[in-house]
Amino acid sequence: MKLSDTAIGHISAAVAYIFFGFNILSCRAIATSGFFTPVDVFTLRSVGATLLFWIASAFLPKEKVDIKDFPKIFAASMLGFYLCQIVFLAAIEITTPFDCAIVASLTPIFTMIIAAIAIHEPITVKKCSGVLLSFIGVLTLIFNTTHSGGAVATQPKGILLMLCNGICFALYLGVFKPLITKYSVVTFMKWIFLFSTLMSLPFSASHLVSVDYTAIPSNIIGYLMFTIICATFISYFLIPVAQQRIRPTLVSMYSYLQPMITAAVGIYVGMDSLTILKVIAAILVFTGVAIVQTSRSAKS
Repeated sequence: MKLSDTAIGHISAAVAYIFFGFNILSCRAIATSGFFTPVDVFTLRSVGATLLFWIASAFLPKEKVDIKDFPKIFAASMLGFYLCQIVFLAAIEITTPFDCAIVASLTPIFTMIIAAIAIHEPITVKKCSGVLLSFIGVLTLIFNTTHSGGAVATQPKGILLMLCNGICFALYLGVFKPLITKYSVVTFMKWIFLFSTLMSLPFSASHLVSVDYTAIPSNIIGYLMFTIICATFISYFLIPVAQQRIRPTLVSMYSYLQPMITAAVGIYVGMDSLTILKVIAAILVFTGVAIVQTSRSAKS
């Protein structure tokens, strides 16, 4: 049975965000291993994805990009990957995986607000109530996360960085859909990652060449391979596939999968712990997001 475009869009978004959920744990393990800085990790992801997308494009019909679109693609690259991932990688060093995932679940609200501004969608009382409730949940995390003892802790700065991450990705989802639908996924993404690579290499090349790669444990190599192939190449291939078929707010709704996966795996492997305050914060955030998503303007 042939899947509809809408079904393909939903499946693509779901798989991408499942990989993103595991990637929070993967990137945290890499960033705290002592071998790579956050910018190093970003550069490795970007270089790997650039090579994979350009190799893939060699086997597909050649597609010409309008010169006037390159500045827009550059801006999309900066928002959707460069700035988004730099702040994410900086955040995970000082934020537990569960707290990261809770804040990441605010992306649908950011996306909806940005889309509302772009298309003049009305802001309802219900939507404002949902935003306020989720904001209270995030504040609960910010003011109750730093703690002593144990192997992991979250700092308020980490929560703020994750908020910046969500806003950047929401802008990417909400603003650049017309550009994304203009070109094939591979054509669009090969330029996205090339621009990101060119921006990051000057800040990381000198350190990357000095790393003793023979001393890196096999599990860290495995995390790197997962991050580059699954959470970057495949996920960033699937996100535009979803964007071309379903609304940006629907794509971002699949970020709800992240905290479920991250919390379960993070607690299981000892990278995080569950407290009553985190449960309360999660309930507030998810309830607020649900209220926004079911508001009248969200369905229009």
